[in-house]
Amino acid sequence: MIKTVGSICSGIEAASVAWNKYAVNFVWFSEIADFPSRVLEYHYPDIPNIGDMNNLPYLIAERRIEAPDLLCGGTPCQAFSFAGWKNGLSDARGNLTLKFVDIVEANDKVREKQGLSPSIIFWENVEGVLSDKTNAFGCFISSLAGLQEALSLKGNKWPAAGLLRGPKRNVCWRVLDSKFFGLPQQRRRLYLLAGGKDFSPESVLFESISNEELKSYPEFPLSFHKGNSDFEVFRAYTDCLYSAYGTKWNGNAAAYNGSLFIVQNGRIRRFSTIECERLMGFPDYYTNIPKAKKTNRYQALGNSWAVPVVRWVGERLFTGDNNKIVFNDADLDIDSRTITQKEGFQFYNFGNKIIENGDSFINCTYQPADCSFDSLYSIVDEDAPEDIYISPVGCYGIIRRKNERNLRINPHLEDILYKISSTMEPEEIERKSRIQHRGKHSLKISNQNNAFSDAQGWLL
Repeated sequence: MIKTVGSICSGIEAASVAWNKYAVNFVWFSEIADFPSRVLEYHYPDIPNIGDMNNLPYLIAERRIEAPDLLCGGTPCQAFSFAGWKNGLSDARGNLTLKFVDIVEANDKVREKQGLSPSIIFWENVEGVLSDKTNAFGCFISSLAGLQEALSLKGNKWPAAGLLRGPKRNVCWRVLDSKFFGLPQQRRRLYLLAGGKDFSPESVLFESISNEELKSYPEFPLSFHKGNSDFEVFRAYTDCLYSAYGTKWNGNAAAYNGSLFIVQNGRIRRFSTIECERLMGFPDYYTNIPKAKKTNRYQALGNSWAVPVVRWVGERLFTGDNNKIVFNDADLDIDSRTITQKEGFQFYNFGNKIIENGDSFINCTYQPADCSFDSLYSIVDEDAPEDIYISPVGCYGIIRRKNERNLRINPHLEDILYKISSTMEPEEIERKSRIQHRGKHSLKISNQNNAFSDAQGWLL
C-alpha cells in the first residue's frame, strides 16, 4: 500500500493535482526555483518544501524528514534535451539524475531499518534522455537495479519501452504521448517506475490486450465558433509546449507548422496562460497566484508534467487496476528486440510496439489501449490578453526568417502572416524590425523590401 509520497524537483506539482483523489499523502516537496516554490506555498501551505534535493539523502538518513512509500520526481531535463545541447552527465544538471539514486538508496536504508518494503520510484523525463551521448539513462537504470557496471547499448540509444530486472530492483519505462490522454498536445515523455524485487512495474506501465488494434487519432474541425469569436487552428493538436514559449518568439518548428498559434477573429496570437494550463491538464488559473508574472507561468507550465498521463499511471499504481503481466520468454517475438540475461539480471528491449506474448499481446506503444481525445475547441479562451497577439512586424519576421533559411511553412499560415503584415507599410516594418539584432542569415534590406512589396501586390 502506498500512503506517503515525497516529491523531488516538484515544480508546480502535477503529481499532487493528478493524484488528489487517491488516498496518498505528500509529506514533503523539494523545489528551489522561486516561482514554483511560491505556487507550492500557495496551494499546499501545510506541506514543507525542503528545497535543494542535494540535501535529501542526509535529511532522510538522519530521519529529519520522513522516508516515504513513494519517491517521485523529474530531475532537470535540460541536460538531456536538444534545447540544453544534450550535455548529459558533463552538465551538473544531468548529474542530479544520479543524485536521485542517492536519495532512493538513503530512503530504502531507513525503510529497511523500520521493517518497511523498498520504496516505489516514479520518474519522468524528456524522450531525449534515451539517446544521451554520455549514457546517463544506462547509468541511472543500472544504479537503480543494483548492477555493478552500467549497461550500455550501441550508440547509447535506449528503447522507448523496456524492462530491467536487476539484483536489487525491477525497473520499467515507457514513452507516452499526452495527445492520447485527452490533451490536444503532442508531448512525448518518458515515464519510469521501479521498486523492490516483489514489485512488477511492467504491470503498471504496460498493458495486456487481446488484439493489436489501437485507436487512430480522430479528425477535428480546424475552424470553429466559440462564444462571440471565430477561431482557426492549423492542426488538431499542438506541438510540445516548451518552457520558453512565453519569452521567445516561436523560432522552432511550431512557428512554421502553426501548431502553437491561434487565429482569433482574423488575428493571430499565441496561446494564453490559461490555455496553456488547459493544455497541461491543470485547473484554470492554477498558476495565477498573487504577483505572478506571465512569463513565470509559461515557464513553469512548460517544465511541468501532463496531468492526465500522471493520473493514468497513478490509477493503475494505487488501485491495482491493471492485469498482472507475466512474460512468456519462450513465446516473445525476439526477432524485433533484444533480451539480455546474465549476472542475475534481465533486460528486455520492447521498442514502442505491441508485443506478442503467448495468446495475448502487450501494449508498449506511445498510446494506452483505452485512449481519450479532445480538441482545441475545449482549450481556447475568448478573453486573450492583447499582448499575446502577433504584430504585423512579428508576422513578417517569421516570414523573413523562413525565406532566409529556406524553411518549410504551413501554406495557410503563410497566407495569414502575409495578410497581417500587409496592414503595415514595408518601410515601417523594416524600421521597427531593426530595433532587435538580426542573425547571420539576415538578407539585405533591399531584398527584404522587394520580397515584401511583391507579396503585398500578390495579396491585393
